[in-house]
Amino acid sequence: MPHRIPYKICTPRLVLRCWQPQDAALLKEAVDASLDHLRPWMPWAADEPEPLHMKVDGLRKFRGRFDLDQEYVYGIFDPQEAHALGSCGLHKRIGEGALEIGYWIHAARINQGYATEAAAALTKIAFLCHHVNRIEILCNAQNSRSAAVPKKLGYHLDAVLRRRPLSGVQEEHDTMLWSLFADEFPGSPSQAVKITTFDASGEPLIFE
Repeated sequence: MPHRIPYKICTPRLVLRCWQPQDAALLKEAVDASLDHLRPWMPWAADEPEPLHMKVDGLRKFRGRFDLDQEYVYGIFDPQEAHALGSCGLHKRIGEGALEIGYWIHAARINQGYATEAAAALTKIAFLCHHVNRIEILCNAQNSRSAAVPKKLGYHLDAVLRRRPLSGVQEEHDTMLWSLFADEFPGSPSQAVKITTFDASGEPLIFE
């Protein structure tokens, strides 16, 4: 790999870890219990619930794209890694020198700051490890919980794109576009978050 990518990121309350096929049952429980919460905002939730074997196949693909340095999708776990609390990722779909952050949280775990904590950790990794110049977060303009995350982390609301579908969605709606640039990262809430990181072999990584 061109650089040592964190496969595991520990924050004060969470473990963000590259999904593994053996996590399929944990992921399925989190998704199935959250469908009413996810369907208004997440296009992929329209195809849920999926059988367990399809979850295994999906996680194999996540791991493969992670290993190929194509995108970085992490499960969000409790510190003991006994429960999946959601998922988040760094995506390369917005061009060179930039990454997009996405996230969702188990319906029973919302309003506890987990999405903000996970997004802060990914923001820090994107700037210190991937050395991007810009990070974006996009969300449905009606999704107030999702929009609160970049706002808390010091992202700037660049625009509300009228009647624009998110990736993979046909339905039109207003989309918020939030961004943070590398020169805005120092002193930001994301820089302050405490993280420890590990590569694919479990060796510690240091980016600060």
